Amino acid sequence: MSKPLQNTVAVVTGASRGAGEGIALALGAQGATVYVTGRSLKEGDAALPGTIGATARGVSEAGGRGIAVAVDHRRDEDVKQLFARIADEQGRVDILVNNATFLHDQLIEKGGFWEKPLALVDILDVGLRSAYVASWHAAPLMVKQKNGLIAFTSSFGASCYMHGPAYGAQKAGVDKFAKDMGVDLRAHNVAAVSVWMGMLRTERTRRVMAAEPQKYAGFWEIAETPQFTGHLLGALYRDAKRAEKSGQVLIGAELALEYGITDEGRQPPSHRAMLGGPTQAHPAIVE
Repeated sequence: MSKPLQNTVAVVTGASRGAGEGIALALGAQGATVYVTGRSLKEGDAALPGTIGATARGVSEAGGRGIAVAVDHRRDEDVKQLFARIADEQGRVDILVNNATFLHDQLIEKGGFWEKPLALVDILDVGLRSAYVASWHAAPLMVKQKNGLIAFTSSFGASCYMHGPAYGAQKAGVDKFAKDMGVDLRAHNVAAVSVWMGMLRTERTRRVMAAEPQKYAGFWEIAETPQFTGHLLGALYRDAKRAEKSGQVLIGAELALEYGITDEGRQPPSHRAMLGGPTQAHPAIVE
């Protein structure tokens, strides 16, 4: 039986673990060929478990085709070589999910930004700049084929105070990428969106909750699986009216209601009432 993304080529950056891994697995379950990027080649390369090879195998086991490619998204040459390889092997790229993000271990500690390591600002390199670079390489392929979806993983931290100014700037930045890339890509049947995810059921989240179980009581039950966003992006890519959402910032839980998608049988809540909602782009265009 054919799958809805059987002839689709996707790239998921930062997919050794966490959100990226889940998105890659979900796209694989829908039949996509998924290029999985990241730096973790073997267990122990990072403090948390997960490798690009394991994710790629999971994609194939789920029903797609997983291809692991070691990429350091701080290095533009690595990204250039990635898309050159995809162009050579596939001749196309249909979905790019910009997920690679630097998350410092002290990100969620209390205190002013000046009291935390300066390295927290590296999220503006891997997380913001890296997403622009990957999109810059993917866009010509999508424009040539007159089809594609560029997606950015974001969060409510783009609007409310969350984890400090560097984290907030990165999330607000990728939201603006989606808005403005949507304008540039409008005439080419290529969509750009940013998706606000809720709290995720990842190893990082599990570790944080285990350290302060009372503070996070009940959060795991309402958290989204990492695969949830991947199922949403697959549905959005297949949506005949996806161009209408291009340039928008979308709350994943609300998009799920529109598409009738649940997360392992649950309906994750939108946190709009508590954390605020996205501000969409003004229609004015100044060239």
